[in-house]
Amino acid sequence: MKRFFRTKSHLQLIGEADSGEHKLERALGPWHLTLLGVGGIIGAGIFVLTGQASAMYAGPAIVLAYIISGLGCAFAGLCYAEFASMIPVAGSAYTYSYATLGELFAWIIGWDLILEYLFGASTVAVGWSGYVVSFLKDIGVIVPAALCNAPFAYDPRLGMHLTGAILNVPAVLVVAFVTTLLVIGIKQSATFNGVIVLIKLTVILLFVFLGIWFVNPANWHPFVPPNTGDFGHFGWSGVLRGSAVVFFAYIGFDAVSTAAQEAKNPQRDLPRGILFSLAFCGLLYVAVSGVLTGLVPFSTLNVPHPIAVGIDAAGKSLAWLRPLVKLGAIAGLSSVVLVLMLGQTRIFFAMAHDWLLPAGFARIHSRFKTPWIATLVTGVVALVTAGLFPIGILGELVSIGALLAFAMVCAGVLVMRRTKPAVVRPFRTPWVPLVPLLGILFSAVQMCSLPRDTWIRLIAWMFIGLVIYFTYSHRASRLHHANQPPV
Repeated sequence: MKRFFRTKSHLQLIGEADSGEHKLERALGPWHLTLLGVGGIIGAGIFVLTGQASAMYAGPAIVLAYIISGLGCAFAGLCYAEFASMIPVAGSAYTYSYATLGELFAWIIGWDLILEYLFGASTVAVGWSGYVVSFLKDIGVIVPAALCNAPFAYDPRLGMHLTGAILNVPAVLVVAFVTTLLVIGIKQSATFNGVIVLIKLTVILLFVFLGIWFVNPANWHPFVPPNTGDFGHFGWSGVLRGSAVVFFAYIGFDAVSTAAQEAKNPQRDLPRGILFSLAFCGLLYVAVSGVLTGLVPFSTLNVPHPIAVGIDAAGKSLAWLRPLVKLGAIAGLSSVVLVLMLGQTRIFFAMAHDWLLPAGFARIHSRFKTPWIATLVTGVVALVTAGLFPIGILGELVSIGALLAFAMVCAGVLVMRRTKPAVVRPFRTPWVPLVPLLGILFSAVQMCSLPRDTWIRLIAWMFIGLVIYFTYSHRASRLHHANQPPV
């Protein structure tokens, strides 16, 4: 049993990362990292999930749902910041678990992160498609419904069923574009992300500062709609479930830590990038959700483009803002797809570097200095899922995957403080053990509030991962065959 819980020291992880043929280019400064965080966070949460979570679960109290999720992310973010400064290596929570909880837990969290990043990119691509189709309709270009919707849908009463659509073509195209960009290079990807972030921030701030003048306070009453009799459908249980669903909107901050191996000064800049981006975006989410639910009744927001619905409600006065918001959403969601796919490729890279996945995933392109095979595999899987499945199923899977990862990182801080107290920590999580324990508690409570079907999918996904680990990965592990080539 001991081999399933063998760990790597933080010095061993750092040494392996900065040597050999798998070395990545260190090209990212503090602004790049912060903008990666903002680029990953601000996207589907504001432009897509705010409306759906409000209409289905929380009503105007979606504002409270964002605050609850933001607090949970703040606790997790402080734990991430400590690990990112101490172990500045690609792999994020996977690597941190390898250093603290052992190889089996590292595999579990790495497999879980696929839900967070890869399916997260697919989820955002579906939202991107909704805004593109709406924008094209405004200028007279009609995309056939069969080519812009998922062929599969899920209903709690009907189960999985066919919709009659063929493929969500716009979602497929944006994933293909981002995959190409990520193969070309990290610096080019980060520069593209920075430009896009500035565009979408401008649009969002215009929506908040202009939309607030058209708010109808009656739309905020009742602020917490009465429960329908089912847990999670309005009332305070709905606020809790809404917070678990929109938790997806915050996950971009931990993608900063996946770029640790490409940061120029990771010990200093990674904690700043994580915490600054999280704090700024949390405030922005609260402002946008408050204005949006004040502009229109929450029941009308269960659409792929809720911000556009809010602008329409303001009438002709803000009609000029409608195309700008849609362009901002299209650009902004593009950057989220990029950040999440970047995170997934680095997770694959780190796992392959440890030989838990085939070594090809860690192969670096001779010209572009990027893990090109991992990027292509990520792109193909994200492309297929974005083209075939609806946003609801994907979004809930991503949320439960992120929550589990956050809980594991918080637990890792507790373990490392006890087992390796003397390790140099450029950033230290304050108020330990309170902060990690609160991070675990918030994550666990929100996981428990998600629908049962989401838990069933998570268990099935984890079962598949454990089968792969016990039949292949633990025997191929670098620690298991320290002096042998990878399988």
